[in-house]
This record gives sequence, C-alpha cells and structure tokens, in this order.
Amino acid sequence: MNAYRMLIDGRLVEGARTIAVIDPSTGESFADAHVADGAQLDEAVAAAARAFPDWAARSWSERSECLLEFARRLDEEADAFALLLVREQGKPWGEARYEVDATVRGIRFYAAVELKPEKRDHPTGAYEVERRPLGVVAGITPWNFPMILASNKYAPALITGNTVVLKPAPTTPLTTLELGRLAADVFPAGVFNIVADDNDMGARLTAHPDVAKVSFTGSTDTGKAVMRSAADDMKRVTLELGGNDPAIVLADADVEAAARGLAATVFLNAGQVCAAPKRLYVATEVYDDFRDRFVAATREIRLGAGDEDGVTLGPVQNRMQFDKVRGIIDEAASSGTVLTGGHVANRPGYFIEPTVIADLGDDAPLVTGEQFGPVVPLLRFDDEADAIVRANLGSYGLGASIWTRDVDRARQLARGISAGSVWINQHTAIHPDIPFGGVKQSGLGTEGGLEGVHEYTRLQVINVAA
Repeated sequence: MNAYRMLIDGRLVEGARTIAVIDPSTGESFADAHVADGAQLDEAVAAAARAFPDWAARSWSERSECLLEFARRLDEEADAFALLLVREQGKPWGEARYEVDATVRGIRFYAAVELKPEKRDHPTGAYEVERRPLGVVAGITPWNFPMILASNKYAPALITGNTVVLKPAPTTPLTTLELGRLAADVFPAGVFNIVADDNDMGARLTAHPDVAKVSFTGSTDTGKAVMRSAADDMKRVTLELGGNDPAIVLADADVEAAARGLAATVFLNAGQVCAAPKRLYVATEVYDDFRDRFVAATREIRLGAGDEDGVTLGPVQNRMQFDKVRGIIDEAASSGTVLTGGHVANRPGYFIEPTVIADLGDDAPLVTGEQFGPVVPLLRFDDEADAIVRANLGSYGLGASIWTRDVDRARQLARGISAGSVWINQHTAIHPDIPFGGVKQSGLGTEGGLEGVHEYTRLQVINVAA
C-alpha cells in the first residue's frame, strides 16, 4: 500500500512515520498517510519563511497565474479527488464531487481578486493605503469538508503574497496531501507546504515564532486554545468555529418548501456542517403540517456508503464522533419523542439513521449543544418575539434562517438574531464570493468575499507631506 506523502519546500517527502486512514463506511483502514515530526514541521515553516520575500514581491498576475494553473490541474482530476474524498470522509459521491467543483470555483474566485493601492487626499498631504501580506500563514482544517475549507485558507493567503503551511485533520489527510502532488509543479519551492500529523503538531504549528497568522476551522474549544497559543507573538487569527444554527418557520411559510429545504440541509454531510440547521422552531399554526412533511422528507433519505448508487446520506466520519452522536440521540430519546430514526444502522461502519426528535425542552443537550450529526430537534413556538429570544440562547452565533412568504418581515426579524449569517427561505448558502463568519463563540474574522481576502493582509499607509 503506497502512502501519501507531504509537500515540504517544493519536494514530496516521507514523514517520520505513517498513520492508517479509516474508511468510515467500513471502519477499516484503506490507506496510509505520512505524518510529520517536530523537525519536519519546523522545516516546512522555515521553507515558507524563506520563500516569502520573493513570493510577496511577485506581481499579482504571476501569483494569479499559479493559482489558476493549480485550479486547472485539480479540475482535470476532479473525479479522482471526489472518489478519494468519498473514501476518507464518507460523504456521498454527489456531495464529494460538488465539494471538489466548489473548491475549483473558489480558487478561481480568489485568483481574480487584486488588491490595488488606494490613493487619498487629505489637507495635510496625499497618502496611499495599501494592503501588504503578513508572512507565513498556518492553515488548519477539519474533517467535515477537507477540500473546500482548505481552499478558503490557502487561496486568499497565496494571492495576497503570503506563503502557507497547511495541516489537514488526521482522519482526512489524503485529499489534502494529494493537493501537494499538484502544487509541487506549480508553485515555487516553499510557497505552499502541506504537512500531516497524528493530532500532535497543531500546538507546535500555532505557537511557531515564524508563523504570522493562523487560520483555523474546528471546534470552539480548540479555537480558544489556538488563540492562547497565538497570543505570545500577537499572531493574527481567523477562527471559524462551532455553531448551533436555529431555523425559524413562521406561520405564513410555504410549509412544503420549508420542510424539504430544511431536510436537505439538516442532513447534508450527515449533519456534519458547522452552519447546518441544528434546531428547528416551528410556529404552532403550522407545526403539525410541517412535522409530517419534514418527517416524510427525512424518510426519503437513503443511507449508505458514498459510492453506492442513490445514496444521499453517508456515515459519520469517525468513531469518536459516531459515539458522541449516539450518546446525544440516546439521551434525547429518553426525554423526547423520536419521530423517525434513532438507531444505528445494522452494517459495518459509522452509520446512524437520520433522526428527528420532538417534545424536548430548551435545556435539552440536543437543543443547547452542537450535535454535528444526523439528528435534529423539532420545537414549537407561539410568538415570533419568543422564537427570536430562544434562537439567541446559547454561546454560538454562526448562522440562522427564517422561512416565510413575507421577505421584508424576515429581514426585520433577521436583524434581531445574533448570527453572522441569516438566510431567508434557505440555509447554509455559503459561497466563496460572499463573506462568512460567526459571532459570540462561533469565531473571529471572516472567510469568503473581499472581506475574507483582507484577513490575510495588513494595512500600510504611505503618507507624503503637502
């Protein structure tokens, strides 16, 4: 079995050792990945630091051409990357192919963003505002969307003149390591480095004195650790963390559209989406109708391995998360009403049936926490103002949605919700050209859009006397 190698200083290299990568649809190892020790991690950072001055000095068009060529090569191998993504992450083929295609689109979007100096006049003299690169950027990605979340980090970092050390999650390293094979022939040595680990190098990377910025996507608890690690050197940080997104279905909503739209997003990627709807508040007037339609839509979901025909829900990605979600379901089932699902599938791998649970209180763990799996609570409300108050409960503030025929009313209600994004008659509509970020303990900073590109720069003002 050939192991997947890392990219350090323009060379594909073996690690200090290898780790087994598990196919979540079987629970068995299917590949090995090379992982770095401390010396190799330091080597990758040193290579990025050496490469930074030349890469930053290159023209925007040169950097853009590299990114576009990288995107072209990825696009040529889209099917192969999608199949590998199915094996290591577990998502169905259609979702995997979409993630690869969205990654290509995202890289191309960032490659087209040129930050030009802005000249301004002032009574004391003319001045220019420029955005300058920071230096070495450490990108740390989670296991739910290994490809697209990585591109949200390395693409804006590289186009603005930074160099990158990218570290994927230990349970899904393969597609990221394969990016190194493409990048080795596209970028100058040291500009783009990819190292894997066995969940033991993150703190060393975030605390490294030659790293200027950390961009992290993952749990809130780990995000806090990243902040502490970055504090000594005053590193810039972008943190895209956990979420417990509320969806509010108003009495005038198109109930069928809401039920089907929410079923499609609640169980997307087996519910392992930071900005998925994770608690559904439904007006009493339409509660029964919505419940029946939502449960019916949920029962149409086909559970299975991602490479099986017609599958729309794959396994939970790893054993630890599988056990966590099972515990959440068992606890909720003991105090609520299971409307559908609630069981572990009788087959190898980490399969859990799509589950809907009603009659829970606002203090139930399934309501207050982030389940990050294929289970959702169904809650009713009598008053819109009360729904907003309940939607704002808790420490998260990533996304939310409102479902109604009155879009103007929804806009008014949206402004009262503490969330970085509020969608109307849709949920989890995330695109590389639209800014995305959280409030409260859902994160700091922004990914996507021009605002996301600015996160990888510092302002420099050149002020000339009159």
